[in-house]
Amino acid sequence: MQYHETLHTDPATGLSTDPATGHPRPPRREFKARGSFVSRCDGCNLPQLNCLCPYQASAESEARVWLLTHPLEHLKPTNTGRLVGDVLAETEVFTWYRTVPDQRLLALLDDSRFEPFVIFPDDQPDYADRVVGIEAVSQAKHAGRIPVFILLDGTWRQARRIFRKSPYLDGLPVLPLATDRQTRYQLRKPASASHLCTAEVAAELLRQSGDSDAAQVLDDYFDAFNVSYAASRRFEKLETPTAAMRRLLDRLT
Repeated sequence: MQYHETLHTDPATGLSTDPATGHPRPPRREFKARGSFVSRCDGCNLPQLNCLCPYQASAESEARVWLLTHPLEHLKPTNTGRLVGDVLAETEVFTWYRTVPDQRLLALLDDSRFEPFVIFPDDQPDYADRVVGIEAVSQAKHAGRIPVFILLDGTWRQARRIFRKSPYLDGLPVLPLATDRQTRYQLRKPASASHLCTAEVAAELLRQSGDSDAAQVLDDYFDAFNVSYAASRRFEKLETPTAAMRRLLDRLT
């Protein structure tokens, strides 16, 4: 996974600087959310009680995933966007800032090798002319281009803000995820069972666009993450691997 961050730190002061103004930002508060005192694995960031590292399998896909991640999501160990990068090595991660777009992202959007799609619901009329179906992904492949799913990684409120406040996304086709799938995510309460987390969205898009092997690996890895983290919250050690964990272990042997 390739990660790109535009926030800089002044070595003289130790303070981060705002990418828009260059002004120093105050030190970030110490993370005090539930679980902040748990002993975590340095590799997967899960509680050591149920480390995820033994199940980290990789896969290849014709489509790529680029994550445009809200800055606050990087602080959350329950963020599932990072699972995509664990499975798909060519995943790109960009931190979103309203006033300063990542220059590497802008360059990639102009790269003729790629056909990017913004993954977002088709629930507003003002961008209806940009909405396409999953068949557009196949058309991109047939034209010799690499389809890219741009996932807005954050809460629904943050994702909508990213979508509305990023002019460089305005000219891109919008691909809504059409699925009856219900979320299996146990670590945050969604507004609706139809609101899938980032890893679930990526897995479903891969499946629908023909990358079934990558979709299955990501789905299994998400299941391993979901179950392991939930068990750790209950201070319960998982003694028997789930079916998804066994498939991942078989792939790694």
